[in-house]
Amino acid sequence: MNAETTKDSGPFDAVVIGAGQAGLATGYHLAREKLRFQILEEGPRPGAAWRSRGDSLRLFTPAQHDGLPGLPFPAARNTYPGRDEFADYLERYAVRFELPVRTGVRVGGVSPAGTGFTVDTAQGSIWTRSVIVATGSNPLPRVPAASAGLDPAIRQLHSSEYRGPADVPAGDVLVVGAGTSGAEIALELSAGHRVLLSGRPTPHVPDLLLRHAGEAYWRFIHSVLTLRTPPGRRVAAAFHQRGAPLIRISPKDLSRAGVVPVPRFSGTRDGQPVFDGGDTAAVRSVIWATGYRPDFGWVHGLTVGASGWPETDRGAVPGQPGLYFVGLPFQYALTSGLVGGVGRDAAHVAARVAQRSPAPGRVRAVQ
Repeated sequence: MNAETTKDSGPFDAVVIGAGQAGLATGYHLAREKLRFQILEEGPRPGAAWRSRGDSLRLFTPAQHDGLPGLPFPAARNTYPGRDEFADYLERYAVRFELPVRTGVRVGGVSPAGTGFTVDTAQGSIWTRSVIVATGSNPLPRVPAASAGLDPAIRQLHSSEYRGPADVPAGDVLVVGAGTSGAEIALELSAGHRVLLSGRPTPHVPDLLLRHAGEAYWRFIHSVLTLRTPPGRRVAAAFHQRGAPLIRISPKDLSRAGVVPVPRFSGTRDGQPVFDGGDTAAVRSVIWATGYRPDFGWVHGLTVGASGWPETDRGAVPGQPGLYFVGLPFQYALTSGLVGGVGRDAAHVAARVAQRSPAPGRVRAVQ
């Protein structure tokens, strides 16, 4: 499945940008709607972005909630799949449903064109009635501007660049960001380093809750914490201001491993990090587990909110008919950005796309 193997250049009912879990789930539902579409993926194969993440990465949700529509994840309940396991699953998913994925295609821009859109790539332009952006919620690493004041001798990595302890030289390490990613990196590094963990801890979801009441918890975050309910709207309003809750790892685990909690990082002094209250620490490395910032400047004419994310109606962009998103954080529910929640949003968007397509016809699968 690559750019050279397809001779079908459009026009299409839809072009999906991104062949991760959001893009593939959308493709599944577009095919069920019998629409003519393609999925464009910059990487060499579906789910390629997963293989570039940390070696020890595991999904935050248990296997029973890690399947996409039509294909449960093949692992025991209450286990947490690793990075490569999930990337392999995404590749099998694309083959199983004969999804028309074109790999090695980088999208340079999306522009309104008549009753649809032009998608510009290095291989040429594609006209389509609808565009579905499914590039994920981790476009660009977010690093505080104050990081520039750290001594150049200090090794700095964003969590997206961290692969394992071999990336970190000997000496004390500061991990900034106390959500699940930061906590897991801190725990892994504590075996060979003194580790400081900076930031306000996020809530911890106890293992016993997930093990014995996990289905009830999932129903709560999937069906109650939505934009249609008052509690869901309250959570959504502050969603971009906090890290993800701690899952599989607890503050007690960190304490037992010797990880030292420190206040929020606030700046630098004499090349070293400074924390709220004025204390400093001399460290050899800093890992920024500070999340990501969106980047949609290539979608021409798109208006974004204060958070940098587009404001949508369940994925549809108001005022731009035919432009949709799938996989945004809290697009409809707390689970919208999770593997097990993306299928519902994908089905909704695919149905909206079908309404814009006057004569749907199933696309020929790209082998």
